[in-house]
Order: sequence, then structure tokens, then C-alpha cells
Amino acid sequence: MENEKSKILIFGGTGYIGNYLAKASCLLGHPTYVYARPLTPKTTPSKLELHKELHSMGATFVLGELEEHEKIVSALREVDIVISALAYPQVLDQLKIIDAIKVAGNIKRFLPSDFGVEEDRITPLPPFEAFLDKKRKIRRVVEAAGIPYTFVSANCFGSYFLNYLLHSHEKGDDIAVYGSGEAKVVLNYEEDIATYTIKVANDPRTCNRVVIYRPLKNILSQLELISLWEKKNGRSFNRIHVPEEEIVKLSETLPPPKDIPMSILHSIFIKGQTVFELREDDMEASRLYPDFKYTTIDQLLDIFLVNPPKFAAAAFE
Repeated sequence: MENEKSKILIFGGTGYIGNYLAKASCLLGHPTYVYARPLTPKTTPSKLELHKELHSMGATFVLGELEEHEKIVSALREVDIVISALAYPQVLDQLKIIDAIKVAGNIKRFLPSDFGVEEDRITPLPPFEAFLDKKRKIRRVVEAAGIPYTFVSANCFGSYFLNYLLHSHEKGDDIAVYGSGEAKVVLNYEEDIATYTIKVANDPRTCNRVVIYRPLKNILSQLELISLWEKKNGRSFNRIHVPEEEIVKLSETLPPPKDIPMSILHSIFIKGQTVFELREDDMEASRLYPDFKYTTIDQLLDIFLVNPPKFAAAAFE
């Protein structure tokens, strides 16, 4: 039936961005499956709570490991679309998903775990470049296999990076500014990233294309962000500039994997995320779905003002 909603399987659906994707899939009415590790006595209470929440929203869990090829193939044969939200250490594990997709033979769209910068159009410092090479490898393998795909460049997770930049849950007056603070970054609310992703996964226009999430109202510099935050909460902050040279040196001298966050900071906040212009034929999410009311940075800061997030951006500290 034409009106039947596509069935979506999400790998990493209990992870940071993955749980937003699973919730968005359920809310948009798709039969949603989450491939996740089996629960054990060591499973954290927060993870157990998330399982319950997703289950209550209608998600079906398939519990297994990425090494269980037959189980994955069996799960794939029940669905139409596969979205991977596996975290950085598991990027190359997606080769196992791709192998299973080739065997299953029925998947209409695969979205590998990108959700960050547009790796085919930037050249960052070596530690981040090496990380992106793994993501590029996955893209090239998907293309070579002839699997219908959509590659997503979602730029920065808004809540995560606002929390990291502004330390909104703390009382201090110092805010670090990387480089000049004038480079433009793109901060998208996680819920919107998830909604856009479910939309593009089901959109015939986005098949075998890259979609970039760069809504105009979510592009601003660190200095603009700090000024906006000051106006909203009536406080003044000391801008502590961290020179580019210091970040570059840390990326060269810190042992792996601590060198990677430094080179990511350099790529995002010193070089900026608008280093390449959008071409006329580029697919940009807010242009594809003009009727979707995405959360602007201004609105997201209002949310922060009322309910500052408690999680720590530990990856960069």
C-alpha cells in the first residue's frame, strides 16, 4: 500500500543521537526497530529507562551484537530503511551492517553514521582527518556496493555544543573562545536533526545524495552566541581567547585519542563550518522542508535559560 509507512531499523538507537532518531521515527508513525546490545546486570539505570521509554513509544528491540551476522540479516529482512547511529569507535563496524544489507537484498535506503561535518568537502588537522577517513571509507564502500543511500551532514549537535561552549549549568563568569571567535558554526537542535533525518530517509529526492543541515538562523559565531546568551540571562562573561596555535599544538602533542577532540575544536570553531559555500545543486534540509519549523538558536537558548542541561561535554575536557 502506498500510504504504508516504511519500517526503520536503527543501529545505536540507545546512544546519544540514536535515541533522538528512534523517538522521531516513532513520533512520525514509522514502525521502528532498534538493534541494541543485550541488557545485562551491568546495564545502567538510565539505559534501562531509555529502553522502557522507547518501548512505550512503540519501538521494537532486536537485542544482539554486531558480530551476529545472521541475526542482523534476519532483522534487515523485516524493514525497509536502515539508519546507523554508531559512535566513533564503531565507525568501521558498519562494514558488518553493509555486508548484511548486501545479503538481505531488500533495503531501500541506508544512512551510515555521519551526523557531523561534511567529510568529503573539508580538510582538518591530521587527527580529525584520520577519523574522517574512516567515515569516507564507509561512504565509498556503500557507493561501490550499489546500496541506495543518503549521506547526512548535520553539523553540530546544538544542545551538546551550547552546553560545552556556554557551561550553562555552571556559575563562573569565564567562557573560552577558540581562536578569534568569529568563525561561523552551525548548531542544530538534536530533536530537529532527528526529524530531518527520518524525513530524508524516506524522501525519493534524497536517494544517493548528500543532505546538509544548515538552516540560516542556526549559523552564528562564538562571539555572537556569547552576546546573545548575555542578553538573555542578564550576565556578563569574560571571554578567554584560546589561540589557534595552542589548539594546533595540543592536537600534535596529546596522545591518541585525546588529540582528536582538539582537532575537532579547530575544525569547527577556528576554521568554521561555512568554509565551503552551498552549491545550487546542494541539498539543504531547511530548503527541502520549508514547512518544518526548526528550533532556532535563539529558541534553544530560551530552553537553556529555563532548564540548563546537566550532562557534561566530557569528550572535549
